Amino acid sequence: MRTRLAPALLFLSLALAQSPQKAEDWQKLTDLPDVDLSGLSATQKKMALAALRNEGCFCGCSLKIAECRVKDPSCGDSRNLAKIAIKAVKDGKDPKQTLAESDLVKRRTGGSRLLEDPISIPVAGAPMRGPANARITLVEFSDFECPFCAKAAAKIDEIQKAYPKDVRLIYKQYPLESHPHARIAAQAALAAQAQGKFWPMHDQLFAGSRKLSDETIAGFAKQIGLDTAKFQSDLHSAAITKAVEKDMADGDTAQVEATPTVFINGKRFNGPLEITVLKPIFDAEMKKEPRP
Repeated sequence: MRTRLAPALLFLSLALAQSPQKAEDWQKLTDLPDVDLSGLSATQKKMALAALRNEGCFCGCSLKIAECRVKDPSCGDSRNLAKIAIKAVKDGKDPKQTLAESDLVKRRTGGSRLLEDPISIPVAGAPMRGPANARITLVEFSDFECPFCAKAAAKIDEIQKAYPKDVRLIYKQYPLESHPHARIAAQAALAAQAQGKFWPMHDQLFAGSRKLSDETIAGFAKQIGLDTAKFQSDLHSAAITKAVEKDMADGDTAQVEATPTVFINGKRFNGPLEITVLKPIFDAEMKKEPRP
């Protein structure tokens, strides 16, 4: 799920790759990746940095927020936690208390409901897999360069195989700025959709998520049998670009904070994508009257 489960090996390898001095830089740095301290006074900046160095990230890494920003700049949780802390300082509030009371921290620490209240998410034209009349609709906001999204894709595939008549998946693009090839991958997926091959491209992109580039994506298009000339034309077209931007705007409206984020029948799901967890939820949803 979107909780970024236990990426311990990743962080261990990163730590081993750094010199002891560099590993401690996060405690001294005043310019952290994707952390905007502009507009703060010198005193406020000191307070904000102290909060980022002392308060923990909740992505599963057991690192401090500042440490996570340095060691894993792609982490959406530490980036959003930094924004919350900095805004608290700007507003004259205690950043530690504000973080503890934030929805993001509550979700990460189990302080929020497993299923939230339903919201309306536009899905017209979005790629869909599974029966159109399925009683369970999963809407997933995802990023093709996110390793946690690749794991989620495999989990959702297992879920759909377990519920072939009852679960459909609707995929929404939410490429993170911190992933350099995520946007072009999202556009590639929609360019493949224009030729009826979104899901083969989806699978190729996740299988090769650690080596995405213009060249590998072009290779994927050829492998799945696309008209490569049309694919390249569509890839950077205004229509595809706008479609990705609309998905991202829909995610912002739905308060997507990290990838992957999954909604079950319009309700944000704050748990792991495990059948043992989902079965009672699915059973309860399928007992309800179908929505008109």
